[in-house]
Amino acid sequence: MKPDFVDFHAHLDLYPNLADAIRICESSKTAKLAVTTTPRAFARNKELAKGSSFVRVALGLHPQLVAERASELALFADLLPQTRYVGEVGLDASPRHYRSFDNQKEVFGTILDLCAEAGDKVLSLHSVRCAKHVLDMVEAGLPTGRGAVVLHWFTGSASEARRAVDMGCYFSINERMFASAKVGAVLKVIPPDRLLTETDGPFVERNGVPLQPCREQQR
Repeated sequence: MKPDFVDFHAHLDLYPNLADAIRICESSKTAKLAVTTTPRAFARNKELAKGSSFVRVALGLHPQLVAERASELALFADLLPQTRYVGEVGLDASPRHYRSFDNQKEVFGTILDLCAEAGDKVLSLHSVRCAKHVLDMVEAGLPTGRGAVVLHWFTGSASEARRAVDMGCYFSINERMFASAKVGAVLKVIPPDRLLTETDGPFVERNGVPLQPCREQQR
């Protein structure tokens, strides 16, 4: 069944009612990648979305949670065969999370190795203040043809975006990104067929209200 809308990165399990959020995606024909932030969150998401034609669940280990959840990496490896989608994973070099950056790189490197071995994964990657590091690690750890990379809410430079395009990466963009003056320069170097839409709901807000699971609710 063909979707009417695409949201390639959203945290459905962070809305008040996950089951309702999935039903809304189904009724509105919104193709949704439901990313998770920890491996332990994956099972419930997958169970509730198992009958959905439009929601796919990604297995994640968010870099902002690595300091507390690195021990779940073994669980991540166990669960990986259950899904084609991986996210949210990556690196975060913002001041609040930089202390765990070395640990983040270890975890992300292992995730890339696991995905390269599996050979068929689609990854939604976080890369706050460290686009070069993420691209370096992807280039080293995920050989061409062993997976597909989508850079979520990309905040790197135009030259870094051009490098990512040359590497075969895709980009998922949301409306909040257009508040940045440099987004225009970045988008100019990205071919239209490498762009996907996302909400990153419920983190992105409009008029102080989190974006909802489908477009009709956001009007």
